[in-house]
Amino acid sequence: MTTHREPLDSVNETIGETPLVRVHAAPESVPVYAKLESFNPGASVKDRIGQYMLEEMLDRGDLDPGGTVIEPTAGNTGIGIALAATQLDVEAVFVVPERFSLEKQQLMRSLGAEIVNTPTDEGMGGAIDRADELAAEHENAVVPQQFANPLNAEAHYATTAPEIHDALDGRVGAVVAGCGTAGTLMGIARYAREQHPETFVAAVEPQGSRYAEVMGTEVEEGEYKTEGIGTHDPSTNELFDPELVDQVIRVGDRTAQDELKRLASEEGHLVAASAGMASVAARDVAERIRDGEIDAPHDTVVTVFPDSSERYLSKGIYDEFESWEG
Repeated sequence: MTTHREPLDSVNETIGETPLVRVHAAPESVPVYAKLESFNPGASVKDRIGQYMLEEMLDRGDLDPGGTVIEPTAGNTGIGIALAATQLDVEAVFVVPERFSLEKQQLMRSLGAEIVNTPTDEGMGGAIDRADELAAEHENAVVPQQFANPLNAEAHYATTAPEIHDALDGRVGAVVAGCGTAGTLMGIARYAREQHPETFVAAVEPQGSRYAEVMGTEVEEGEYKTEGIGTHDPSTNELFDPELVDQVIRVGDRTAQDELKRLASEEGHLVAASAGMASVAARDVAERIRDGEIDAPHDTVVTVFPDSSERYLSKGIYDEFESWEG
């Protein structure tokens, strides 16, 4: 349910104003609230940056009407950009590593986008390189590059963060969110710190990811099944600002899957593994605030559930852990 009460002119006008809903397994004295981003028209948090980046690039003249946007993406950003592009006279091409969700790739194609797959073992770095190569081959083409583009974080500073602040009357004690590009967390964290400098901020990543290295923690790199968050090469994640982060919390895939199943069966949330990780980490922060281990300005924790589990059903996300395909 959104706050929209009047007929709208286009689907782009439905982006944002998503619900903020309590996670009931969290401590009563320190409630955790999750921003349910599957309520966006493209069913993920990335609708926000798709619309924001395209509109800003068109306004600034970085991209001319009728041009082509070429983006390396695991899928949700592609859907968000493709959705916005249908209303903004822009063609879309997405470079996607082979292992990522087929549902996401099918949805991008349904929105009129072209998909270029790159080898799984080249990771997002390979997808980024291929996107740059394709852009050089096109006239009037641009690579927004969500991993490095400040507009990514600005979108959340301008939309997601104020929505959270207003919903809680400014009483935001801690912000906990998964980091893929890091744009979501950075935008929300910057806004929250401007309202209260002591707001506790935690980044969430899968075990096997390397974000914690940026904070000076030695970690063991490895493979992980959870899509959309984490990194194997922190140098490509240029938006991550360690000065805005108090802690990086690492969560295992099995723990994340247990939580996404619990969220569905106990609380009715049909969310993916990244939300499972965020929920586990947010509850941990809430418990530490309750126990006096974290000194937060308010006894509340906010997190983000980025998308829906429906994007990952073909990978067996609700099956036994061993059957879940990463």
